[in-house]
Amino acid sequence: MSTFNEANRQKARAIIDRYPHKRSAVMPLLHLAQDQDGWVSPDAMREIADLVGIEPAQVLGTCAFYTMYKREAVGGLVVSVCTNVSCLVTGGPEILEHLGREYADDPDVHVEEVECLAACGGAPALQVNYEFHENLTTETAVEIIESYKRGDRRARTVSGTPVPVTGKA
Repeated sequence: MSTFNEANRQKARAIIDRYPHKRSAVMPLLHLAQDQDGWVSPDAMREIADLVGIEPAQVLGTCAFYTMYKREAVGGLVVSVCTNVSCLVTGGPEILEHLGREYADDPDVHVEEVECLAACGGAPALQVNYEFHENLTTETAVEIIESYKRGDRRARTVSGTPVPVTGKA
């Protein structure tokens, strides 16, 4: 059974064709699956393994190693809050805790802690679907998330892929 829709099956073949070794296409195929469904399902991992000729456990290993791949449905907005050293001392943990409480019951917002966003000069920082936001307070962090929810800001996909203006992915 195929988890990719027809358009994405064609994209998957084109992705695989770009690499001299099919297994090198695992990461872009994981992004493709995540962009389609909002997460990477076990069925998608099996399909990717079949497409590139490796074991599903190898695809799972890649998917589990990188935090950018979500192995459960996370909603349309992934809010990644940095709590590394610069963000730690400038309020990152407080922002993480506040957003965790604020959006605990919101199925469209997934709040997660990340180790480092490499934005130390603008700490504390977070990303919403891989768009950076810096020099935050708990209040400005909520304002940013709400602006995405209202549509004032255009969110990328969960994988960070820009969404075309037409709305077609």
